[in-house]
Amino acid sequence: MPRSEEHIRTAFLVNLLFTIIEFAGGILTNSLAVTADALHDLGDSFALGLAWFFERIAAKGKTPLFSYGYRRFSLVSALVNAIILIIGSVLILAMAIPRIISPEPVNAEGMILLAVLGILANGAAAYSVHRGKTMNETMVTWHLVDDVLGWAGILVVSIILMVWDLPVLDPLLSVVLAIFILVNVLRSFRKTLIIFLQGVPPSVTLRGVEEALLRLPLVQGIHDTHLWSLDGEHHILTTHLVVGKECTSEEMRQVKCSAREKALEMGISHATLEIEALGEACEMGEE
Repeated sequence: MPRSEEHIRTAFLVNLLFTIIEFAGGILTNSLAVTADALHDLGDSFALGLAWFFERIAAKGKTPLFSYGYRRFSLVSALVNAIILIIGSVLILAMAIPRIISPEPVNAEGMILLAVLGILANGAAAYSVHRGKTMNETMVTWHLVDDVLGWAGILVVSIILMVWDLPVLDPLLSVVLAIFILVNVLRSFRKTLIIFLQGVPPSVTLRGVEEALLRLPLVQGIHDTHLWSLDGEHHILTTHLVVGKECTSEEMRQVKCSAREKALEMGISHATLEIEALGEACEMGEE
């Protein structure tokens, strides 16, 4: 089993189990912050299960239908997860605003216990996926970071409520967390969408790649360069390198080898290179 799939599976199982505990705790404590987090975690569980499913598909090799394999399927999961997080944040805001106007009493002691369990459970799951490089793992990490921050806030608020009778803090916390997550998820959603639409991945630039290849010995020009990513981790490059007419076939082979090594240094795992002699007409044309 690929490591990314194993990480997401662990996060899914932990999240699903704790969601059940949350719903019961939210009812017993009458806390909107806990109930809202349970609702959010229910969406998380669905999203994590979907992420696990798509990560399993993404691990498949190439087929006659999908010549690059199934890695881009993880982007579908990342997009769906982002949409779920956005909808969840909006729902939390809709639930919290009326409670700010008319606060209701909550069970602070029960909130403290749930908060400690929530931090431990979601923190362990977040740690298991935070080192992942795919956009799918990145979006899953945001789901879990969302939960850890939420429970940390609930812990602080519940301690305050043990001392002062300020039930308005419960819905106020929900609003702050929802806005924080909404802003960060929208940023990740934009990055995922760019990759999904075959834009240049954020870790490299088209100009930077072309300049690096132009500095290679014997390379006199470059054109028709395209750079995109399968899943945010595995980048693809295609380009035409122009060399002098006097270059031998062995020198052209060396240019290709040097260009592929340079591409790997820049995080590009798959480079398709075409070598042309100076003055040779390119059938693709310069774009």
